[in-house]
Amino acid sequence: MENNQTLFQAVGIIKGDVEIASEPGKPSIISVQGKDYALLYIPNKQGFKALDALKREIEATGTNQRLIVYPKITHFPGRDKAYQVAFQLVGFDRGSQPAGIGVDLNDFEFKISGLWQFIPVCPTPCISVFKNFTDERLEYVKQSEVYKRVKFMKGSHIPILWKDAPVKPFRFNPKIEKEEQGKPVFVAVKAKFLPNRNVFGFDSLLGMPQEDAPKFFKASKKMKALALQESKSFKAAKNSEKIEKVESAETPLPKPKKAEKVESSESSKQPLPMPKPKCKN
Repeated sequence: MENNQTLFQAVGIIKGDVEIASEPGKPSIISVQGKDYALLYIPNKQGFKALDALKREIEATGTNQRLIVYPKITHFPGRDKAYQVAFQLVGFDRGSQPAGIGVDLNDFEFKISGLWQFIPVCPTPCISVFKNFTDERLEYVKQSEVYKRVKFMKGSHIPILWKDAPVKPFRFNPKIEKEEQGKPVFVAVKAKFLPNRNVFGFDSLLGMPQEDAPKFFKASKKMKALALQESKSFKAAKNSEKIEKVESAETPLPKPKKAEKVESSESSKQPLPMPKPKCKN
């Protein structure tokens, strides 16, 4: 069994005042050193359980909480647009566990393992964290629609300030052949979140950099293109369905015609005249 340092991971401790969202669909907030960050959760059974447990803990001990979280970084097209930092709730730490993440890490410290590289939309080098490969996950991927596969395989690119890194972050060079590009090195580090700079800073190595990364899932360019096409078709079908529903709701059904009331005339009340008898010749 591989240890945590030779698997892709990004998990750590954040501490601050938590405000649980009062309306469904809105993110909760954790305030850290005067800055607000979205506090997300996975919308499944485990995610709901973690959120409900946190709500109860806040009611019992107050809003200032020490949380175990995954960092969630959203990058935008264009290097001039700043990325957004959020955190995904895993659990909370009461300080009573004899072992685990809460004991291994101090406040704002994270264990991050992944591929050390530059990505096109971020001027700061990142550790790219992908989904670790397992046979169970492979079966899920095989049975999913293409756009769900791509979403599942999407990596998390965590910007790291690492001045004296023992290896340079990989940078793709479009001017040279693919065979000459090289590849990103797998690194495992302890890093500290720096709210004043909205970035993670290197603290120490958890293991020596490795040329070969553990097996992981990554969507190909062809799969991404198919997923985009599939997603557009799905959205178009949904929009068409919505339009049809709106149009049918706005178009009133024709009112049934009322049965015409036939008024009886005076002539209809009178008996019909009897036919005159024919004269016999």
